[in-house]
Amino acid sequence: MQPNGRVVVVTGGTRGVGAGIAQAFAETGAEVVICARRPPETPLPETEFKPLDVRDADAVRRFFTELPRLDVLVNNAGGAPYRPLARAEAARHLRVLELNLLAPLTTSLAAYDHLRRSRGSIVMIGSVSGSRPSPGAAAYGAAKAGLENLARSMAVEWAPDVRVNTLVVGMVRTERSHLHYGEDDGIAAVSRTVPLGRLAEPSDVGAAAVFLASEAAAYITGASLLVHGGGERPAFLDAATVNHGNRQQGDVR
Repeated sequence: MQPNGRVVVVTGGTRGVGAGIAQAFAETGAEVVICARRPPETPLPETEFKPLDVRDADAVRRFFTELPRLDVLVNNAGGAPYRPLARAEAARHLRVLELNLLAPLTTSLAAYDHLRRSRGSIVMIGSVSGSRPSPGAAAYGAAKAGLENLARSMAVEWAPDVRVNTLVVGMVRTERSHLHYGEDDGIAAVSRTVPLGRLAEPSDVGAAAVFLASEAAAYITGASLLVHGGGERPAFLDAATVNHGNRQQGDVR
């Protein structure tokens, strides 16, 4: 399957979802370059690491200028600490927006000439937080909502030369999942809220990214692909006192 033999850059590709994406592309035979501020604790097979802070616009431009070729850019770098809005000044929240929204724009602009020549592809890594309330991570949710809209506009402006799509990712089990959901019991409890009964693995996100960058998705641009296991079971189903198996037809809104 494509993108066999292509050059792929994955930002924030040293661990978690990013590592899963990088590994998935490497398994197709692609030449994969991962970039982050710090190298991976364990080197990823068949990938090359280059240090880069995606918030440093000058460094980003130099990074892409020095690349001889680029076929796929995966804007994965991002994240945010738990921070209720009223517990921090706006400047602290702005840093979250810089990393999760401005940095993908910066890297995409820096990569544009390469991608136009190769008729390449950009995959934005979005989040379900961009389409639902995100208490404790409001700036992150706002950034991911903006990222999805940015990708749609970018797809129209840069067509037909560059395809741009977004993976809207739900909960993923990574080496840091316990910080968000607790240990095994907590992860199991959270998994039961997902229709498919488990959290995603980084490889699930990687497989979806490979698809969007492949010839199989040649007519897909400006799209948002949900990778969330069916989303979240609606709370009203558990709160309702009626027996759902015998529920009669009524006014359901």
